[in-house]
Amino acid sequence: MPIHRTPPAPSAACTRFHFQESVDLLEAEMSLHLAMFSVEGLYGRARVRLEAHYQLVTDDHRIDVDCTSRVGELIVRVFTGLLIREFGEDSFTVRKVSSSESEPQWKPIPELEPQPAF
Repeated sequence: MPIHRTPPAPSAACTRFHFQESVDLLEAEMSLHLAMFSVEGLYGRARVRLEAHYQLVTDDHRIDVDCTSRVGELIVRVFTGLLIREFGEDSFTVRKVSSSESEPQWKPIPELEPQPAF
């Protein structure tokens, strides 16, 4: 029996994490990488590499995570839990953002980028 993936609703392009100025954005990005690494254990490295994307917006002190796939949804859940433990519930807000509000310039996982051959 073939598996059919239901396309995401147009209103759920990404999940936006907006941080207070006191939060080190690079530390938050490292927590996102940890969430991605954790999801690799469930879905495998290849699928995470294909489906996991995010955007770091330093000017607005936020991280947008693509949640148009099952992998992205799970990364958002794990990332939220890590942020609560590391920075506290009051240090950030999180909400779904429609495709019209997002600026999709997604970054793949840096650790999985091809390395130059020597």
